[in-house]
Amino acid sequence: MAHQESTFIAIKPDSMQRGLVGEIIKRFEQKGFRLVAMKFLQASQELLKQHYIDLKDCPFFPGLVKYMNSGPVVAMVWELLNVVKMGRMMLGETNPVDSKPGTICGDFCIQVGRNIIHGSDSVKSAEKEISLWFKPEEVVDYKSCAFDWI
Repeated sequence: MAHQESTFIAIKPDSMQRGLVGEIIKRFEQKGFRLVAMKFLQASQELLKQHYIDLKDCPFFPGLVKYMNSGPVVAMVWELLNVVKMGRMMLGETNPVDSKPGTICGDFCIQVGRNIIHGSDSVKSAEKEISLWFKPEEVVDYKSCAFDWI
């Protein structure tokens, strides 16, 4: 059996306001990703500063934290073989102008500062982000009945 990989996906406040949560989750489910953790929360500034620590020296960092703290988010962990790379392909480019139709950003994003969704960009980032947002006991291990078909 191939090794399962995990990725962290966060539906951002602008997606919440625009009613896109169900559509976004549906796309991952239809692709065959296995949802193993999900929570709906208002992320604290401390959590967001930790999450975006790599960007702390960028001029847009304070605005990014403020935007992500402006409303609730849906934090999720998904599993599948090569899920990080596939997840990034499904998200599209960070800048919606560069995102192809059919990707989440290509279909729903208007501007880079309101890009509706976050996805881990590497396996290492995914591990760090998952451990930041979820306790180990919040990630559920189960076998989907569709597993053998995917």
